[in-house]
Amino acid sequence: MKQNNIVKWLYIVVPILVAATILWPTYNYYRLDKERQQVAGDSVALDAWDQSHNESFASAKKDRMKLGLDLRGGMYVTLEVDVLKLIEESAEPASVDDDFLAIIEQTRKETDNSDVDVLQVFLKNFKAKGKNLLNYFSALSNTADITEQAIEDQLKDDVDEAIDQALEVMKQRINKFEVAEAVIQKQGARRILLELPDVKDEKEIRNLIQGQARLEFKRVILSRDVITSMFLVDKILRGEAITAAPSADSVTKAKADSVSKSIAKADSSKKNIAKADGTKKKPAVVDSTKTDSTRADSAKSDTSDPYAGLPQEEATRRFKLDHPFTSLISINIEGQQEPVTLGAIVPGRLPDKIEYRLYTDGASVSKIRRILTRADIKRVMPSDFVVLMAAKPIETKEPVATDKQIYEIFTLAAETELTGEVIRDAYQSFDQTANRPMVLMDMDDVGSEKWAQITGANIGKQVAVVLDSQVYTAPTIQDKITGGRSQITGMANQAEANLLAVILKAGALKAPVRIIEERVVGPSLGEDSIRRGVTSSLISFALVILFMLAYYSVGGAVADVALLMNVLLVVAGLAAFGGTITLPGIAGLILSTAMAVDANILIFERIREELYAGRNLKTAVDQGYAKAWSAIFDSNVTHLLSGLVLYFLGTGPVKGFALTLIIGVLMTLFSAVVVTRAIFELAIARGATTFNFGQTKKPVTA
Repeated sequence: MKQNNIVKWLYIVVPILVAATILWPTYNYYRLDKERQQVAGDSVALDAWDQSHNESFASAKKDRMKLGLDLRGGMYVTLEVDVLKLIEESAEPASVDDDFLAIIEQTRKETDNSDVDVLQVFLKNFKAKGKNLLNYFSALSNTADITEQAIEDQLKDDVDEAIDQALEVMKQRINKFEVAEAVIQKQGARRILLELPDVKDEKEIRNLIQGQARLEFKRVILSRDVITSMFLVDKILRGEAITAAPSADSVTKAKADSVSKSIAKADSSKKNIAKADGTKKKPAVVDSTKTDSTRADSAKSDTSDPYAGLPQEEATRRFKLDHPFTSLISINIEGQQEPVTLGAIVPGRLPDKIEYRLYTDGASVSKIRRILTRADIKRVMPSDFVVLMAAKPIETKEPVATDKQIYEIFTLAAETELTGEVIRDAYQSFDQTANRPMVLMDMDDVGSEKWAQITGANIGKQVAVVLDSQVYTAPTIQDKITGGRSQITGMANQAEANLLAVILKAGALKAPVRIIEERVVGPSLGEDSIRRGVTSSLISFALVILFMLAYYSVGGAVADVALLMNVLLVVAGLAAFGGTITLPGIAGLILSTAMAVDANILIFERIREELYAGRNLKTAVDQGYAKAWSAIFDSNVTHLLSGLVLYFLGTGPVKGFALTLIIGVLMTLFSAVVVTRAIFELAIARGATTFNFGQTKKPVTA
């Protein structure tokens, strides 16, 4: 008997201890966060607090119970799968001509800012031009008798697979267990809707989403032709017609020398920005800081200077008008003492083989990207090269304003050497020898073989890791890599290395994904929802507790204990699955509370009937639970089945409600049946012969 009592105590105590353990990170996070907010105004105290509580705060933050978007605020993000890019890359490179590119451009214009079926629009435009799909997409099938219809079907399958793949990747990375209340669902023909609650670091989420889109390995190539083409971009932006690429002598030597001297001197005083690591030169973005008097003195010795005699501000303005693109970029040529603005150099004076690095500041990044994506600009750039921006600014020791941060610009081979499809695994590690974070990357057999060929042929050269058309890192190949295992270094910290590893593990997508809409939801509306939700929950709980006490007296008090325990277990169960509390979740919690009370009412009414019939307390309790069990089981099973249907077929808030309902059903069966019975049996074991269930008449005997 004593052993049985210990087991009954364990039924009550152990679940409470487990629930408290699960919910401890939530309590600890909000306690630590409150402490941190109290010292937020003092930078010294804040740094000291972060150093002493960094690990515990980060751990609590990771494991805490989160609030949903409707309660805490967060991000709404709409993604669009670039189906047209997939179609374009599916064509055989040798068959791509001006007509094909024109069809692509026309389709892009017709489908931009809309959610129409891109493939159908492309096929319509393709057939309107009288073109044959077999001439461009024959490589899509290995069969000898491939037809146009077969190509259309294959393209459709590829597009559907690309969208489904993007959807699944987003689900896996953002909401691993699909219960964190993040809404991740297909919207329309090629869009994906993300609702990310409780997100404060929008930049991190943005990088994570965009970084998953596409992974490529491209060779870094330093070419004089690319630099020369950038001056043609200046001419296009000035509105001048480009009939043919000008020769190196198209700019007169006298004028070129005078412009180079004047601007190079004016741009030589900008301080270098600290280099990111020991393998890189010190980059610099230069500006015109020369005084008017100095410029005037220079003009006396160089009368061909087009900016001679002008005030510094006016000279700088005119220089930017003359060089609308190359004035945004700085070039650091191997052997030069100082970097200069690209527009100040003489293209014809550059050697055929040139070592250089290109840089720009944060304020110019978006402008350069917009320019490089223009169709007329693409036509004058070498077709076998691509110019891409670094995904992140160069790390500096001192804080730098966003618009002043330095980004490297890379000139890469247009051909992709390898894609992320061959990556089998990637994980963050730490190089103890160099004392820096790194990412270890494993490839499959196909990737290992290709990677060995690539690295063997490019020893001493850089290979860029390109994520979503941004260069994440460009390590130098030290030796031929066999076996498929590589290590990537150059990350500023472990968090950055971990993000790269997550992105690499996400796998390459068949088509790029881009953000077309992004909204950050403030917490003010959520605070009102929290207040109303908590108030309504407390009122409902209070009414239920008072009713049970008033109608069932001491028995009602036992039910109330089980009810509070039920709420604790439901919340802990939700936390254990990584769930998020939302308004639908609160509704599910209140519903599970009602079910718990319903079960206790069935049991208590049966016990009262047994007591009225003259049974002793122990027999009445046993018979009450036994006879009420079938009704309790049936009602909870129907709720459970409903919850399962909602969970597997619903999304977002519906799935959150369903999860809360499912956990509530299971916890109700435990708290209303097991816990309350354990309490009654413990009381009986201590000698209780009567128990007030709110009887209104004396028991009768047969």
